[in-house]
Amino acid sequence: MKMWPGCTRRVIERLKVKAPIIQAPMAGANGAALALAVAKGGGLGSLPCALLSPSQMRDEFSKLSDSEYSYNANFFCHRTPPTTHEEQDRWKVSLAGYYQKEGVEPPDGSNPIPQRRPFDEESCEIVEEFAPRVVSFHFGLPSIDLLERVKNAGCTVMSSATTVDEAKWLEDNGADIIVAMGYEAGGHRGIFLDSSQVATQPGLMALLPQVVDSVNVPVVAAGGIMDARGIAAAMILGASVVQIGTRFLFSSESTISTIHRKGLDEAGDNSTTVTNIFSGKPARGIMNEIVKDIGPLSEVAPVFPTAGAALAPLVKQAEADGRSNYSTMWCGQGVGLHSSEGRKEGAEDITVGLTTETLKLFK
Repeated sequence: MKMWPGCTRRVIERLKVKAPIIQAPMAGANGAALALAVAKGGGLGSLPCALLSPSQMRDEFSKLSDSEYSYNANFFCHRTPPTTHEEQDRWKVSLAGYYQKEGVEPPDGSNPIPQRRPFDEESCEIVEEFAPRVVSFHFGLPSIDLLERVKNAGCTVMSSATTVDEAKWLEDNGADIIVAMGYEAGGHRGIFLDSSQVATQPGLMALLPQVVDSVNVPVVAAGGIMDARGIAAAMILGASVVQIGTRFLFSSESTISTIHRKGLDEAGDNSTTVTNIFSGKPARGIMNEIVKDIGPLSEVAPVFPTAGAALAPLVKQAEADGRSNYSTMWCGQGVGLHSSEGRKEGAEDITVGLTTETLKLFK
């Protein structure tokens, strides 16, 4: 631990971990098994809770709380405006040609797909029950009363900022640690102050030092970090620790589909884009037929998190044939820096390897 910079040592001591690596919470792509493997490797494992029911949350929390390790429980705190039938119908009309091509019917709502849940009273009660070391949020912070309860439970609060203004807002409103989320990062953009300004958002190399200079709390670097070089570069720019997602998608504990794994292996530096057609909010993933045709950003896509429902029958039909034409395959721009070549490396080994190689660079 003495080999790390002072700001890094202070944060990893606070988080009760050995390595300055946080596994990014990836809803639909990881559960307690991956988080626990990262923790065993010395990092901070994260459990994404947005797609979990309360009972599923308790089951996953129990697996992590029964261990000796710290972990991060991640929640979305979006405020979804009501969607109208007209919006959904307009979205389905834009997809009509694909329904016809695949020989499927548009969904009628009788079989709803799981939707991303915002942090609420029930989620807060579960946090109070298990008191994870860290509770992190995406899309800002929850209401003041819920946030106070999280802090009173003894949890460190962390949230993502995609701009300097967002970082300042998070510090002013109670975040203990801020994740500087560069434009390279995979999955949903954490943007919450002005969702219309996606195109102007900075990459990590530009964002990180500006956030570090603008706030007085520790900063985590996220976006495009895949190896020791990225970790070291982030620390030189002022990050206390880093958050890594895409690298762990290649792990054996990742719960992504075979089609998603194949997409990762074939992806290069220019294979991803930021699109809103899969959920209604901007998120980075691998381009496919549907993104190229009607995206990447569509004005017709309904509000988050409802856009994916209309795509569900197309996804099911194509994936049954081994095709990714309509599939969501989240990942960051650094995906081309690694290929599993058919191998599945354990997340514990990945964490240990990244830590070891980074320490070599600081000698």
